[in-house]
Amino acid sequence: MVNLTIDHKQVQVPEGTTILKAAAAAGIEIPTLCFLKDLNEIGACRICCVEIEGKDTLVAACNTAAEDGMVVYTSSLKAHYARRMNLQIILSQHDFRCAACQRNGSCALQKICADMNINDVPFEQSYEVREWDLSFPLIRNASKCIKCMRCVQICDKVQSLGIWDIVNTGKRTGVGVSKMRTITEADCALCGQCITHCPTGALRERDDVRKVMDAVNDPEKIVVVQIAPAVRSAWGEGLGLPEKMATEKRMAAAARALGMDYVFDTNFSADLTIMEEANEFLERMTHREKYQWPMYTSCCPGWVRFLKSQYPDMTEQLSTAKSPQQMFGAVAKTYFAEKVLDTDPSKIFCVSIMPCTAKKAECALPNINDSGADRDVDVVLTTREFDRMLRSELICPANLEEEEFDSPLGTGSGAAVIFGATGGVMEAALRTAYYALEKENPRPDAFKMVRGLDEIKEVTAEIAGIPIRAAVVHGLGNTRKLMERIIAGEAEYDFVEVMACPGGCAGGGGQPITEGREMAGERGSKLYTLDKKNPLRFSHENPSVRALYSQYLEKPLSHKAHELLHTDHLGWDMSSKV
Repeated sequence: MVNLTIDHKQVQVPEGTTILKAAAAAGIEIPTLCFLKDLNEIGACRICCVEIEGKDTLVAACNTAAEDGMVVYTSSLKAHYARRMNLQIILSQHDFRCAACQRNGSCALQKICADMNINDVPFEQSYEVREWDLSFPLIRNASKCIKCMRCVQICDKVQSLGIWDIVNTGKRTGVGVSKMRTITEADCALCGQCITHCPTGALRERDDVRKVMDAVNDPEKIVVVQIAPAVRSAWGEGLGLPEKMATEKRMAAAARALGMDYVFDTNFSADLTIMEEANEFLERMTHREKYQWPMYTSCCPGWVRFLKSQYPDMTEQLSTAKSPQQMFGAVAKTYFAEKVLDTDPSKIFCVSIMPCTAKKAECALPNINDSGADRDVDVVLTTREFDRMLRSELICPANLEEEEFDSPLGTGSGAAVIFGATGGVMEAALRTAYYALEKENPRPDAFKMVRGLDEIKEVTAEIAGIPIRAAVVHGLGNTRKLMERIIAGEAEYDFVEVMACPGGCAGGGGQPITEGREMAGERGSKLYTLDKKNPLRFSHENPSVRALYSQYLEKPLSHKAHELLHTDHLGWDMSSKV
């Protein structure tokens, strides 16, 4: 332990603790901008600079270790002046037209400037301008970049893809796509983690709100919207809505208030995914010699993009089942249009609200649309876009009464809602696989050992005397470790669930941004609570899914089901227009 004084407070911390962490332990907040715990502690922004008694130069609190007897002043005249100066220099190289920025109100730079009472920039303004393909789902605005390196570190250290890097040298040093590539040439998985960890508006998703509102206001269009499981655990954050108000039923009411004709729950098609994927797994298990192992889940498009770019020889090991988003679109423009509405499917405009940026690319894949009515899913909005749309349309969810999802594509089980958390797809699939083999339901929480935020979870579940070796992994860096173990023969599995984002969809790249906090764990816990409260705990018991099979698809893996609900992952490449 070392003893030091910070702002006249006596503080004792373990040796090796940084001044930043020591100050936090004493209840003293030191502002930071580039800092990300355990990832980016390079002191690049110099906003956390502090004065140490007896030293002429200021030091960065984020990467300077506390020492015994040290006397630290976090906001002395010298530190305060330097912090203001550093902020003003950053602003001189930043396009600070905040009113026209997606991060207005959630920008770390904006908040620090307000806290520091910065009301002028005494330096000449000069910021970088670079061309960008604005049709790509991920947008980078170089004029907003403050060179904090967060995007570089999160992509390198957590997602292992190295999409971003330092470009140029000296005064012209900046951040750009690595290896002198354009973003469309890179192996970007579109996980969006660089967006959620960027402190400014330098990185954002492509905004598709206007497309949706144009469809809403088109009298010839029937707008149907599906809302993903993980969205309900986070949508209130971006609106400042208290947790008790941010319910899934109020979320449905908010979507309906926007003018959507039908508001459905992606939980319905998540149950449908389990019916197809679990039965596909059992089919493969009974014909093991025909397949390579393990079988991988296919509902996360960020993971699918990662596999196709990093391990293309293993693409055929993906389940052929489409994601819940794409299954919903296919069913909405066939079964729902024909059997429920009795209308031309070309009149249906299908919108997805997702916690994900990669979904914007998925719906545009050239071979994913099987309804015969143009795209199965016309537009994908992130959770953040949904929140912005509500604000722009002057809708206050707190003033809305709760409403049910529409039928018949609005019924979902507890097994479906946990799709939004890492391990949820595996748990839901094992529940249904157990029923298929044992002819009875397991205890609803029989497979809860796949839950949690451990990097890689390995389990063996014995069902009907058959040991099923399963693994669950989240985050692409962890995924790469697992893939290398499998390739090296150090691990053998039958079934592997992969989610590209840390924590699964709950921590998705399209979710609201909370500076300095990783929210996936808290959001995932909400989903498990909803699962426990749901009277339906098993996908195979969903009455709407049963009706779909009896009236239209016949049974899982039928010819019709294959036509609408399965896809060929080899039928497109990473350069496909998204």
